[in-house]
Amino acid sequence: MIRLFVALPVPLSVRQELVGLQNGLPGARWTDPENFHLTLRFVGEVDFGLAEDLAHTLSRIIAPGFDVTLDGLGWFGNKRRPAAIYAQARKDDALMHLQRKVESAAVRCGLQPESRKFHPHVTLARLKTTSIDAAERFVAERRLSRKLTFEADRFVLYSSFLAHTGSIYTEEAEYYLDYPVYAAAE
Repeated sequence: MIRLFVALPVPLSVRQELVGLQNGLPGARWTDPENFHLTLRFVGEVDFGLAEDLAHTLSRIIAPGFDVTLDGLGWFGNKRRPAAIYAQARKDDALMHLQRKVESAAVRCGLQPESRKFHPHVTLARLKTTSIDAAERFVAERRLSRKLTFEADRFVLYSSFLAHTGSIYTEEAEYYLDYPVYAAAE
């Protein structure tokens, strides 16, 4: 069995900017900047045959490259306790188009459709003992110094190994996005 997810990697320049936000919140387990990503589809544990099928099906996705903009902070959780702090990504048409194609590929391989609504984000911290008040105060007091934009020119099939020190992510396959405007100019 292998634990998988499909995501957009976050470039170093954006990771460096996000690291500056990772402080001052009691109970936060900060995400290692090397693990910053924008999940398009969480797959979970699957057998190696299904993993291979998914890798192949993802390779047939044709979609244009696009810019991703991180434009705010927020938190996930329930009415009793927050679970994560994140940098929110703008839901533009190109991002949503790619996410739908990835979801469709996963379903064609036999995975159940994702039941949760897609909320594009980069997780900055996992929270265990943080209060709602502290999470809300953190989000209100911290702001991105500017809108962070990066070029999404590829997406990645990652494996995830849960170690006692945190998750270890490995790129299993990468898939490049097309730039038809550039191709037409040649």
